[in-house]
Amino acid sequence: MVAPTAAQVFAIVDSMDLEALSKLYADNGSLVFANRPALIGPDEIREGVGCFYDTIAGLKHTILAEWTFGADTVVELTVTYRRHDGGEVTIPVATLWHVDHTGKFDSYRVYFDLAPVYA
Repeated sequence: MVAPTAAQVFAIVDSMDLEALSKLYADNGSLVFANRPALIGPDEIREGVGCFYDTIAGLKHTILAEWTFGADTVVELTVTYRRHDGGEVTIPVATLWHVDHTGKFDSYRVYFDLAPVYA
């Protein structure tokens, strides 16, 4: 198992490269944003994240702390979102993931409140 580091994951997320992002997920991998329903599988994840990316102009993750325990990783970070109106908003975020035996995400959860981004 060769799992990606938090720095590698968030570099891909910040690039907004949907193909590279979807390749991080196992075929049955899930992505949960806060209290939204899970997106399942690389295709659904690519489509769902693409819809989210359409609502912002860009984003930048800053890792504050990272803990890895075997196949599980927990990351505390802040994310600065660039809005289409030119404004920027930074919010706290916690992300947790689990990788399968191939190092791909089978569970990826993001905990945050996006309300300030759209206020």
